[in-house]
Amino acid sequence: MVGDDNPWKERLTDDWFEADTDVEPGDTNVQIAGMDVQPHVFFISIGVIVAFILVTLFYPAEFAANALGETFASAEGAFEWLQGGIASNFGWFYILAVNLFIVVVLFFAFSKYGKIRLGGVDAEKEFSDVSWIAMLFSAGMGIGLMFWSVGEPLFHFADPLLGAEGETAAGAEVGMAITYFHWGFHPWAIYGLVGLGLAFFSFNRGLPLTFRSVFWPVLGDRIYGWPGHVIDILTIFATLFGIATSLGLGALQISAGLSFLGDEVVGTTVPSGTGAQVAIIAVITAIALLSVGAGLDKGIRRLSNLNVGLMFALLFTVLIVGPTVFVLGLFPQALGTYLTNFPQLSLWADSFGGAPYEGWLDAWTVFYWGWWISWSPFVGLFIARISRGRTVREFVGGVLILPAIFSFFWMAVFGGTALNFELFTDQGIMGTVFDVGEEVAMFELFTLLPFTIVLSVLAVILVTTFFVTSSDSGSLVLGHLSSGGKHDAPRNQRIAWALAEGVVASVLLIGGGLGALQTAAITAGLPFALVLVFLCYSLYLGLSKEYRTLESDEFAEWVDDIKDERDVVVRKSGSGVVTNIQETGRRGTADDD
Repeated sequence: MVGDDNPWKERLTDDWFEADTDVEPGDTNVQIAGMDVQPHVFFISIGVIVAFILVTLFYPAEFAANALGETFASAEGAFEWLQGGIASNFGWFYILAVNLFIVVVLFFAFSKYGKIRLGGVDAEKEFSDVSWIAMLFSAGMGIGLMFWSVGEPLFHFADPLLGAEGETAAGAEVGMAITYFHWGFHPWAIYGLVGLGLAFFSFNRGLPLTFRSVFWPVLGDRIYGWPGHVIDILTIFATLFGIATSLGLGALQISAGLSFLGDEVVGTTVPSGTGAQVAIIAVITAIALLSVGAGLDKGIRRLSNLNVGLMFALLFTVLIVGPTVFVLGLFPQALGTYLTNFPQLSLWADSFGGAPYEGWLDAWTVFYWGWWISWSPFVGLFIARISRGRTVREFVGGVLILPAIFSFFWMAVFGGTALNFELFTDQGIMGTVFDVGEEVAMFELFTLLPFTIVLSVLAVILVTTFFVTSSDSGSLVLGHLSSGGKHDAPRNQRIAWALAEGVVASVLLIGGGLGALQTAAITAGLPFALVLVFLCYSLYLGLSKEYRTLESDEFAEWVDDIKDERDVVVRKSGSGVVTNIQETGRRGTADDD
């Protein structure tokens, strides 16, 4: 294939597709302490982050209580008030926005725009399909799957929706369907939209790999001014707090696992409070710095492949030693219940008070949608970074369908195994999970299965590797955002952001534990949801222009004029969209990868 450094390819890109601008990524950057930063974005972001850390750590409890009331007598109370206010007043917006994202990505995939290739008509894939899918899993929601896969189905089993009675077979089926709903197509549609927009405007338009670039069709060169700076600053906040939420959950579960192993193996008590959790974050952040230093190919790719191997080992071990036949039947049955009730679940806003208890929607669906949205700049930019060379249809299929199906099966294995014990045996873990928290759920389940210690050790290792991968990937993304969109931020810059992620996660745990993590996700996600709504329109404009260019007579004539000059063969798909350009003598099909 014609390489990206081929002069003909450069002429094709420059003349027909790249944005008409003389600005290069990083033109206004400054160098400081081995970092290459966009000064407005970097220093404003750092200033606000430092202010947040100081206020949380040195919260003026007495002053806040006197001035604002007893609700604000602690940082934890302030976080709870903020979460409740946002969820109650803007939950409807989260629900409508996330459903819009599903419709938009499916439209792009199955419409005429599906054959447009990210990176240009002859872009080559940077990673194999296996490595690509592995990195999708690791970056997307690995820590979350470990944390919630046992606990969430149990909570919905006790208090189900859709009129089912709690702690019954019908309640178990509905509980699994709701879990599918929260971990299925909706979150991956958010990731897919963000990743598609960033990949298209960066690889096909030659714009910086930052969020400001997706506004090019409307703002033009103004993306390099204050409008663009504000967009990237919001993106950094959403990314940092989304990552911190996941890292905090990971620390909670690692702490629970170590405490469990200490009791069962060593016979001694292992501390599991906030101090221990902060120490865990510090140790694993230090490990993540080694991966950051190794780079994308040696660090993240290898860790992602290791994660997938460990995930399948844990998954199939639990499937085999647990109630195998029950789980295999539950998987499609719960999927059918989920799909049957998909419209109702997707649009349900609890307007008439039909939730199992007050605050259910805020604690579950709105929290998840806010978390996925705040997590989406990180996951989306990372997915964009690894997806050059894939068509829009292939991209959406890989991002939306495959990870969702894997998530369904994972939840069926772990959640279904726990539900089987609750329904059909006199053993169960609901009481302990409800009393202590979701972080102990998986380890409590393992006490009911063979190979308890082996499974527990494997789970702790897996959460740790997910933690490291998320921190490493997050620092890569934040490096892009803070360097004006340069594809390779300096190592020192990525190290600095990895440290910042660990610090913010620790501060959130100190300031309010799990409630603070949930508040951070919902709060950071709200302004960014508005950005994503606008992205739908901006991406439509960009893909439409690309398609019109590829279909135009002028483009076809231009290609004909230079065929002799470069001795190339242009192959077209059935719809006429150019999908591959190959050197004479190397013939392939329009479907060649």
